[in-house]
Amino acid sequence: MNLSTSPTTPTVTTFDEFVHLADYSLMNTLNPDPDATADGDDYRARQVFSGHYVPVKPTPLAEPEYIAHSSSFFNELGLSDDLVLDKSFSQLFSGNISAAQSPMHPFGWATGYALSIYGTEYIQQCPFGTGNGYGDGRAISVFEGVFNGQRWEMQLKGGGPTPYCRGADGRAVLRSSVREFLAQEYMHALDVPSSRSLTLYVSKSETVTRPWYSQDSYSSDPDILMENPVAISTRVAPSFLRVGQLELFARRARSDTHDNALEELRMIVAHLIEREYQNEINQNLAFTDQLIVLAQLFRQRLTSLVANWIRVGYCQGNFNSDNCAAGGFTLDYGPFGFCEIFDPQFQPWTGGGEHFSFFNQPMAAEANYHMFWTAVRPLLEGDADALEQLDQIRRDFGQTMQQAIEDMWTAKLGLTEYNPALVKELIQLMVRSEVDYTMLFRELSHLPTDISPLKKSFYVTTSPQLDEQWQAWLERWRKLVIDDGNDEEVSTRMKQINPKYTWREWLVVPAYQQAMQGDYTLIKELQQVFSAPYDEQSPEIEDKYYQLKPKAFFNAGGVSHYSCSS
Repeated sequence: MNLSTSPTTPTVTTFDEFVHLADYSLMNTLNPDPDATADGDDYRARQVFSGHYVPVKPTPLAEPEYIAHSSSFFNELGLSDDLVLDKSFSQLFSGNISAAQSPMHPFGWATGYALSIYGTEYIQQCPFGTGNGYGDGRAISVFEGVFNGQRWEMQLKGGGPTPYCRGADGRAVLRSSVREFLAQEYMHALDVPSSRSLTLYVSKSETVTRPWYSQDSYSSDPDILMENPVAISTRVAPSFLRVGQLELFARRARSDTHDNALEELRMIVAHLIEREYQNEINQNLAFTDQLIVLAQLFRQRLTSLVANWIRVGYCQGNFNSDNCAAGGFTLDYGPFGFCEIFDPQFQPWTGGGEHFSFFNQPMAAEANYHMFWTAVRPLLEGDADALEQLDQIRRDFGQTMQQAIEDMWTAKLGLTEYNPALVKELIQLMVRSEVDYTMLFRELSHLPTDISPLKKSFYVTTSPQLDEQWQAWLERWRKLVIDDGNDEEVSTRMKQINPKYTWREWLVVPAYQQAMQGDYTLIKELQQVFSAPYDEQSPEIEDKYYQLKPKAFFNAGGVSHYSCSS
């Protein structure tokens, strides 16, 4: 993602200054749904047959209360922290768009997209069985503007129903909102491309009922219905264009559903280039050539992203094409998790299956890239040379992904070149010893001479034979990474790649549980810890956050695994 340099002093201190940064490239250049209302009062689930977006007003939270904002992101945007205390600013980002003033629009927008799972198109999730009712069911963008030379779109998660709500209430519960708010900024601090967090508000009186897990439950699926406070988190990105969005317009073009279908596909792809790749794609090139460069750049971003996910232990859980940002960053923190006890098949979401598990994410990425390739291919019809270039880029995806994974392991282990035998044996030892993924690599970053420090990351007691295998591996590895006494340099480099602090669900759960009682102390503490995941922090923080998962949380519902009830 193309991030601007953080200003040292805020340039936007009032809501009036904020709104004058509005610049709606999406609504100004793309087509609205011709069947939409003019005022954004459009909440009933219905089919949307054409157009790139639907104007819609969010539904305000009842009695909103401020919980948190990302001070570091405010600083990047040039916003004063005092803005969170501004009445109009708080109204807007708790869903009350009546606070909008010129040049803002008095409504937001929602978009449709298609769904593919591992390269197979689906329409069953659409209530009409056509695919015309699938899209942003509770995500409503309310602002798009340019901050310090960088365009950002601000989207309310849990902002109420849209025409794509499929009969649901369009709300998000506090639990999932806290998780997404914290996770986005944590991923950014890990140097993994991600959507960002702006603000988090909760309603003091509005609740919804969702299935969840009872106290001390070991059930696979939720076993109770729980009343939850409603919340709105604002997530921010250069755009929220998804592979599934391109697919929707490609399906319409393929089926010739309306006269303008192919042109709307071309428009959304051109808009993607403008929003996400304008600094890398020469706008003076012919559109055909721009599209070829786009395919190359998206492949590079996507393969790098997934390699980074594995580097930090992240599992998306549900990496469908509609959860795959066409800008190549992490999007949609629903059933995600971070690997603690190492397992290549780690999958935190009970509905995810092995195909979306930790080490299978490269294959899921390739399936999503395949759908991207399928979606843009109609725009090159009749140009045999361009089609062959695009097809070759697609054919090379697996090789490019493998190279990204190999480069990641090379860096993670402080090597100068990839050593497949060393990595393979390490993974086998990690599985047998049930290591804590984050702690093991952080301890390795100290370049220990024997395995004693590594054992603090083991969840099981190892045998003397297994200890000998670890020691032999460690000695072979040290010979490869230590050359001419550069121990300190290698260690420093590894500590910048292998975080000290990871997301541990059992430490996040108390934060949202306390927040449900109006206590936001732990959210603030987690914000601080997650803001510097590679740093050595205080002894108190280390004692609390740098430790193995307690056995009481093994297989615990809502901690070691969870449904997508949010």
